[in-house]
Amino acid sequence: MPPPERIPPRGLTDAERMTLLGKGELTVLGRVRGASNAVLYCSVAYEGEQTHCVYKPVAGEQPLWDFPDGTLAQREVAAYEVSEATGWGLVPPTVLRDGPYGQGMCQLWIEAAPQEEDGPRLLALVEDEEPDEGWKAVALAEVGEGRTALLVHADDPRLRRLAVLDAVINNGDRKGGHLLPAPDGRLYGIDHGVTFNAEDKLRTLLWGWAGEPLPVEAVEVLDRLADELEPGAALVTRLGELITAAEIEALRARVAGLRSTGLHREPSGGWPAIPWPPV
Repeated sequence: MPPPERIPPRGLTDAERMTLLGKGELTVLGRVRGASNAVLYCSVAYEGEQTHCVYKPVAGEQPLWDFPDGTLAQREVAAYEVSEATGWGLVPPTVLRDGPYGQGMCQLWIEAAPQEEDGPRLLALVEDEEPDEGWKAVALAEVGEGRTALLVHADDPRLRRLAVLDAVINNGDRKGGHLLPAPDGRLYGIDHGVTFNAEDKLRTLLWGWAGEPLPVEAVEVLDRLADELEPGAALVTRLGELITAAEIEALRARVAGLRSTGLHREPSGGWPAIPWPPV
């Protein structure tokens, strides 16, 4: 849903954005339709600064049988914390706070860059059996009337970082609509409510690198992340307020597994590998 009135950016630092999101006055402007849980589009104002954000109250969450512990809002904030620990900044600034409808997740609104018809894309369906140069194959998809097409994603380092993050946080819902390219060239991932399960739940459209060696930068990030997940570390303390001890232990195990193999995750075969609907 486009903002009714764009609030111009003021070049705030990440710390200032977090303060604005956490302490600012929330004003609900509308509801984002099509979501299975309550997603409210808001303005947030604090000490003369103002911006737009998404507010997802816990009261508007639908219970999930396979995510019985904690809340979607807590897992969204945990995903932000881990993203920040990687240094990649793949998740928009996100806080847990009280709002007009009780406690919920509040996340900076990212105004996605307009996608021109002939401009660069992240995902596509092609009729060829193999992807063109610069693209990675994901799977064959049914497109109606007995026809199939090859689902591909760009061989883009920003997407590759997200693929690594998703494997770390065990993202069960990486859809195309959860990828937001910003006007400044950054790529953000959103909607991380179904993450951090202790069981393998990884479902994503970013399987193009499955089984390939991790890039050097990813290996270095995983090494640092392993240190930050040691018992008693500041990140673990923050995560302990958001997800369970078993989920933190599973997080450590996933990081250790990626470091041990040095490879991008492959589908496990015991869980649907691609989310539905894919967009």
